Amino acid sequence: MQNILDIKNLKKTFGDHKAVNGVNFQVEEGKFFSILGPSGCGKTTLLRMIAGFLEPSSGNIIINNKEMVGVPPNKRPVNLVFQNLALFPMMNVQENVAFGLKRQNVPKKEIEKKVKSMLERVHLSDYLNHNVQELSGGQKQRVAIARSLVLSPSILLLDEPLGALDLKLREQMKIELKKLQNEIGTTFIYITHDQSEALVMSDKVAVMNKGQLEQIDTPQNLYSNPKTSFVASFVGETNKFEAYKENENSVKTKEGLNFLAEFIDKDIQKDCTLFVRPEAIALFPKNWRKRYELF
Repeated sequence: MQNILDIKNLKKTFGDHKAVNGVNFQVEEGKFFSILGPSGCGKTTLLRMIAGFLEPSSGNIIINNKEMVGVPPNKRPVNLVFQNLALFPMMNVQENVAFGLKRQNVPKKEIEKKVKSMLERVHLSDYLNHNVQELSGGQKQRVAIARSLVLSPSILLLDEPLGALDLKLREQMKIELKKLQNEIGTTFIYITHDQSEALVMSDKVAVMNKGQLEQIDTPQNLYSNPKTSFVASFVGETNKFEAYKENENSVKTKEGLNFLAEFIDKDIQKDCTLFVRPEAIALFPKNWRKRYELF
């Protein structure tokens, strides 16, 4: 499968602050790709450069094998869904979804056909003439997504779209978003600080910290095989210990706890930081070696 997006050594500085500092990654066509990181790490700045709302200080953005630096937002094959949704309160659902098509001077009958089809896909066919103010938070979310997808973008950019929803609705929308993306096949690039959103929905996740990408991997590998201490601590629940290596298969924490491991990286000389997932810990009585033949 070919790459639909290629980011090459992308940088953005504001004065002395390096908001995005030499980022490189590719996204395959039709995938759900998340950029996960804490507030202020540069992920929204990165998304706005892809959308064309910010010019990079250096580097390149390639979409569908075409360089995008200098191309205005309305000429790029992308659409952006904001956290605040930016729906038009004076319009009904149908008018909101049709807005972009009208701006492109699409014939009226074609607009009606596309809007009807898209609202069916997001399960809002019965709300065509409802004012958006009458809708629930989840329904408004679907209207915003439908308004973007009806324009058939190559990439849909989503900037923390579930952030304003309550917990129960967020859980529901995670499932709906992933299902919708699978059905339509559009490439989604999803910005979030919520690890559960990224891990549940994504084919791949890029973990961002202080303007740089720490690791790009599948959700499973990020959790089970983190490459940096930041990824280990940020993705999933973990117990952190300051420790030192006793031998090739054993480390000891400064509290005196011993941990056995199948493999310890040879680059670790002595002192180290140990991250242990809760489910990896088993408790045994003091004379466990005599009672349990585990090793």
